[in-house]
Amino acid sequence: MSPHNPLVQPVLTFADAERSPLSIRAKALMFVDPRSRQLYEEVERLAPAHPPVLIHGETGTGKELLARHIHRSSGRAGLFVALNCASLSPQHAEAELFGHAPGVYNGSASSRAGWFGSAHGGTLYLDEIGDLPLTLQGKLLRALETREVLRVGAREASPVDVRLVAATSFDLTRAAAVGKFDARLLRYLDDGHLLLPPLRERPGDILPMAGYFLGMYAQRLGLAPPVLDAQAQRVLEAYAWPGNTRELESVIHFALLVCSDSIAPQHLNLPLAPAV
Repeated sequence: MSPHNPLVQPVLTFADAERSPLSIRAKALMFVDPRSRQLYEEVERLAPAHPPVLIHGETGTGKELLARHIHRSSGRAGLFVALNCASLSPQHAEAELFGHAPGVYNGSASSRAGWFGSAHGGTLYLDEIGDLPLTLQGKLLRALETREVLRVGAREASPVDVRLVAATSFDLTRAAAVGKFDARLLRYLDDGHLLLPPLRERPGDILPMAGYFLGMYAQRLGLAPPVLDAQAQRVLEAYAWPGNTRELESVIHFALLVCSDSIAPQHLNLPLAPAV
């Protein structure tokens, strides 16, 4: 199985500067399965139209890869700025997101643009937007709609041009129904809603993705790519992949390290396969 087969294109991956050996992100996304191809067509329609986008998908499905592709295909000249909303400081979340004026913190003589201002002219990607404090959700919506942001401690608002691409692994409609997510922000995002199905619901992507990871790790380790035998392929296609693409990558990496010239079910370290 070759990772360069034109039939499995396009393949979304992180650029070299965006890669990290410690990253827990899904590192590749393919569009071979009919559901994936339909998603890709919708992405290609939305990307240059510049509406806000909400990507809904389980952990490990490749939501950030999809968001970065939307930015690259949008023609926007600014940066792609990625923020996991759970990483915001409880004490300084507003200043981190929207920036602050000089002298606000520890006598700082300079201002800060914040994550939002850093995305001026580009795309702000908010991962797990449901973790954004509710008090900030309304301020985020106001900044997006008015195209200006009031930094903490500032007297006047600053103009900004930011496209929002957000992601969630939860049903925000249910959160909004009980008052735990801003319903107005959800409506703002609704025009660009994308569903990224879990790997088990796009089985046509499993073997091409396995082939891609096999080639990637074999090249990285200086090994000849082994063959996935027919039984191993059936095991991969039958497994439910609760960890999605990230789990598939880990399974293929392990199999490459413990097999010889072919990968059999016992090399996969999966519940449906015998242990090595």
